[in-house]
Amino acid sequence: MSSKGKAGEDRAAEFIAGLGYRIIDRNWRCARGEIDIVAREGATLIFVEVKARRSQKFGFPAEAVNPRKQERLRLLALHYISASGQGAPDYRFDVAAVNLHDGSVELIRGAF
Repeated sequence: MSSKGKAGEDRAAEFIAGLGYRIIDRNWRCARGEIDIVAREGATLIFVEVKARRSQKFGFPAEAVNPRKQERLRLLALHYISASGQGAPDYRFDVAAVNLHDGSVELIRGAF
């Protein structure tokens, strides 16, 4: 993982923990890919995709979570649930868009 990616994920984890999310897993990997952060908020199991940028030169961070990426994350979530045994009455996909220039985080709850 690049230092930019790690810095972005660390900042996102700190931010969402401050909102009361309980982080269960970070950088969960399987043969099909990786989930950046898995957390719980109450009874809801949340899969968080983190996107970090130093500037908006290449667009806003959340724009990188396109339909193809969303579908891949849905499949990864199913693999995670199966492999970990983590179940929940509700599931959600959030996107944490991190601005590395100023450290700000925009959290998009239920992004897809």
